[in-house]
Amino acid sequence: MSARTTTADRKYLENISGEGKCIGVLTSGGDAQGMNAAVRAVVRMGIYTGAKVYFIHEGYQGMVDGGDNIREATWESVSGILQLGGTVIGSARCKDFRGRDGREQAALHLLEHGITNLCIIGGDGSLTGANMFRQEWGEHVQSLLKQGKISEEVAGRCSNLHVVGLVGSIDNDFCGTDMTIGADSALHRIVEVVDAIMTTATSHQRTFVLEVMGRHCGYLALVSALTCGADWVFIPESPPQDGWEDRMCDKLSATRVHRKRLNMIIVAEGAIDAHNQPITSELLKNLIVKRLGFDTRVTVLGHVQRGGTPSAFDRILASRMGFEAVLALLEATPETPAYVVALTGNQIVRNSLMQCVQQTQAVQKAMDEGRFEDAVRLRGKSFQNNLNSYNLFANNKAPVSKAKTAFTVAVLSVGAPAAGVNAAVRSAVRVGMTCGLRVLTVNDGFQGLASGQVQEMTWDSVGGWTGQGGSILGTKRTLPGKILKEVVSEIQKNDIQALLVIGGFEAYLGVLELEAARAQHDELCIPMVVVPATVSNNVPGTDFCLGADTALNIIMHTCDHIKQSASGTKRRVFVIETMGGFCGYLATAGALAAGADAAYIYEEPFGIAQLQADVIRLVEKMKSGVQRGLVLRNEHCNTNYSTDFVYHLYTEEGKGVFDCRKNVLGHMQQGGVPSPFDRNFGTKMAAKAIQWLSEKLKESYKQGRVFATGADSACLLGLRRQALEFQPVSDLKEQTDFTHRIPREEWWLKLRPLLKILAKDRVSYDITDTGYVGPLSAKQ
Repeated sequence: MSARTTTADRKYLENISGEGKCIGVLTSGGDAQGMNAAVRAVVRMGIYTGAKVYFIHEGYQGMVDGGDNIREATWESVSGILQLGGTVIGSARCKDFRGRDGREQAALHLLEHGITNLCIIGGDGSLTGANMFRQEWGEHVQSLLKQGKISEEVAGRCSNLHVVGLVGSIDNDFCGTDMTIGADSALHRIVEVVDAIMTTATSHQRTFVLEVMGRHCGYLALVSALTCGADWVFIPESPPQDGWEDRMCDKLSATRVHRKRLNMIIVAEGAIDAHNQPITSELLKNLIVKRLGFDTRVTVLGHVQRGGTPSAFDRILASRMGFEAVLALLEATPETPAYVVALTGNQIVRNSLMQCVQQTQAVQKAMDEGRFEDAVRLRGKSFQNNLNSYNLFANNKAPVSKAKTAFTVAVLSVGAPAAGVNAAVRSAVRVGMTCGLRVLTVNDGFQGLASGQVQEMTWDSVGGWTGQGGSILGTKRTLPGKILKEVVSEIQKNDIQALLVIGGFEAYLGVLELEAARAQHDELCIPMVVVPATVSNNVPGTDFCLGADTALNIIMHTCDHIKQSASGTKRRVFVIETMGGFCGYLATAGALAAGADAAYIYEEPFGIAQLQADVIRLVEKMKSGVQRGLVLRNEHCNTNYSTDFVYHLYTEEGKGVFDCRKNVLGHMQQGGVPSPFDRNFGTKMAAKAIQWLSEKLKESYKQGRVFATGADSACLLGLRRQALEFQPVSDLKEQTDFTHRIPREEWWLKLRPLLKILAKDRVSYDITDTGYVGPLSAKQ
């Protein structure tokens, strides 16, 4: 095993057995994209451990009605559902379950199948009902025993009910988790619509009022406004102060002076003013037409936000959560509370279900009582960060300051193009100007800096950049060490006092070289920060790089299309090559999102024996009735076992059972419009980086000049586990494999066993890699 994958104190899945246990899985409340991925993970992980897993169709109603609504699931019964929206096992509101008699009837039907473990995928109402059911379980068992409907043996064996919840809600309205299943996919639908609207709106110089879902939570409205550069947003948690009508109309009017051809206002369906009065899309339209006479249109998205295929983020999130839910059920004891599986930062954790429900209910109470600051705080840090970020961009023009700008910051893009870079540049320019900085941009990276391709930016010069792919500034791989004299000269000439470098491994190397050259050049004794941006996701110091999510969605959708192309044909296996250099993130995460059978990567060495075993497993699956197979291969995973070799091997060994096709995805993975995640991530990362630079400039300004020499003045900003961190680039050298341009430790390797288990591969699973760090540990 590679040193990069070793972990101390390993605890293996063989110690956890599901033998003799029965798990029921149901979806309840409103549907959400990704629910099927969660159901699939629960079923396959449960069967993997030896447990019996049962579908409970039509939510709680199916539990109350019993009969054919409760059926045992098989491995094959969840094949082909990963890419489907909605929920294949159905969801329904259930009035009967709200009454005690209905819950007792549901208990009887569960006991008939020996089900004492429940995984509920739904919203806060569904999870609240599950916890009540769990608390009453013992009373229901005793009542059914007295009535003679169950035996003493059943009552003794099934005396406790264990419950674990997964939150499926496009509104992202459940406290205790940064993201709920379905929210990212809903954002994809909204952003797709906004991008389409922008083209027609600019043609006619129109104003659009877009109404999105969110009766009690403004997450979708807030993040879509942030990622699309909306002029105004209305959400229930943070209503506008009195006089908002005048301020909004003044802002819209000012944009036309600056020749802006499009105005976008996004409103959550539950938006209110400071007096708890509703603010509707029609109200806004009528106000704009009456006050300004603008050509204004209303678009109400409605249930289209619930539809469509789940995003890569939701497929992987739901799979990780479903997997963790089974572990939580199998580890449960009579003293264990009901858990909800949650996402905090990049970590999957278990939180107390009722504590999260109570906090969620407290948000609504705070809004009802007009305590809106408390409502925002109760929503959690993720929501607060999004709101704070949006407020940074609330101006339609640069703040007017009579004081002379004290410092100059240059922004450049280095390496290969990555989706989200333009959103980051826009954020850097506007936040920089808000902080009182003079912001320059550089074309073509360090090479452009050396040749003087520098220009000062205005507030309006980055308008409309958020949704554009690639890098408008241009980007080159050239490192500064080769042109250091010219770079230093241009830094001095343009009075550059800080650098924001957005890019991949070359950006990291470039800042390392600049820091090392400080001893020879005082001009380089300035604050510098790297915002990692590359589809390869191979920069040390961060779990995610800007652009990787967009590339992952492209891979996932391409795999979906490829699999669909084989529909109705004979059995077929596809071998797909992904980008990433020596980093196997795209291959691994893409395989998990697309439901692949195998993914070959450099970090996990493999040989002919592994390849043969995978071929044999696929042959067996095809003989059992599976029609399609999918194998992903990272471009540099192995010199000898090339994509052609793997393709020919599968072709030869599959003769008579399946045929084989190959596809090299290539640079299409670097293209496309940025995903909502990358737009939001780039916006927030660049804003935080500029604010950090502003503080560092003030700290290092002495005797009339900026002079920063400490290691902490040349940093990389990365997402590590649960928080954004500034880390000195010099400290990251020990964490870097410079030969292969990858981090020595890569968090996503923990997804490898999950990928294999869901593909029906008998592997050991290291539970310490699930991200579970103890009950409520993320809240302590």
